[in-house]
Amino acid sequence: MVPEPAANAPVTSMRFLAMEEAQPGPQLRRLFERHWSGYERWFLREGDAARPRYLDCERALRQYLPELMPTFERLLECVGGGDRAARLLSLYCPTPFLAGCSQAAWARDSVVLVRNYDYSPRLTDGVLLASCWNGTRTIAMSDCLWGVLDGMNEHGLAVSLAFGGRRQVGEGFAITLVLRYLLEFCRDVPDALEVLGRVPVYMSYNVAVIDAGGQQATAYLAPDRPPRLTRDRVSTNHQGSIEMPDHARAWETERRDEYLRFCVEAPYQNADSLTAHFLSPPLYRSGHARGWGTLYTAAYYPHEGRMALHWPQQPAWWQGFEHFEPGARVVDFVAREQPPAAR
Repeated sequence: MVPEPAANAPVTSMRFLAMEEAQPGPQLRRLFERHWSGYERWFLREGDAARPRYLDCERALRQYLPELMPTFERLLECVGGGDRAARLLSLYCPTPFLAGCSQAAWARDSVVLVRNYDYSPRLTDGVLLASCWNGTRTIAMSDCLWGVLDGMNEHGLAVSLAFGGRRQVGEGFAITLVLRYLLEFCRDVPDALEVLGRVPVYMSYNVAVIDAGGQQATAYLAPDRPPRLTRDRVSTNHQGSIEMPDHARAWETERRDEYLRFCVEAPYQNADSLTAHFLSPPLYRSGHARGWGTLYTAAYYPHEGRMALHWPQQPAWWQGFEHFEPGARVVDFVAREQPPAAR
């Protein structure tokens, strides 16, 4: 989440990596070494004592996500981390952070999950990781080495997250680890909803899920109230009422939500045109020079086993289970004018 230190110069571009490694190995270790200083700064932002002890982290993992423990242990062995690294990588009660994001599940002419990831380009790994840690192939945008911002598995489940627009913090996991669990061990939307209904999260998140059969759902999760599992096709950065007016106003969460609902309900829309909407305002956020903006648009086609990363005025980057090509791409961020709100 915080791989690089902040600098004064505006950010106008970002380097993205596509990395393939079936099991935790030298590539993940190099990634950890490259980003550890930033991870550690984020972890210690509120002081070491504010983060849980390792025994508490391990106990929570064994209680709620026991199937992940072998992977967690292999990961720690791979990176050679000590107590602090283990506590951080457990992603249990981590340092709070806020983000943006818009997401939509579509199942008309094609089955696709489309999302914009809105965050700081200085604080993002920018790694698309193809792996097979527990017998299931996954492709996901990673965070904190093994967390998932969005992704899909070979069974045809695709997932993504958005900040829920609430300040409450409780005892639970970063949603990125819960999404990792979904991709590793769930096959479809009912599987995913069962997990989302029982695993505690430490902040409020909106999670979109869709499977190859076109089943879709949005889970509204929070640390201080029961999860709300719905068939909503779109979500942005609020859970009903607005609880953070300044954040909501700055990120235009209601405007984006209104616009997305207009898009998915339009009778002439198809998967390609829906994705194109994510590359323009109000969904696309152009504040990169000020430190925050849309870093990428991801479109996952779970029934086809392929996905693409999109940016305005630049070619899409296609990957899939049948053909995954490791590499790097430097993306220049584009400023786009804001259109009037959808009516």
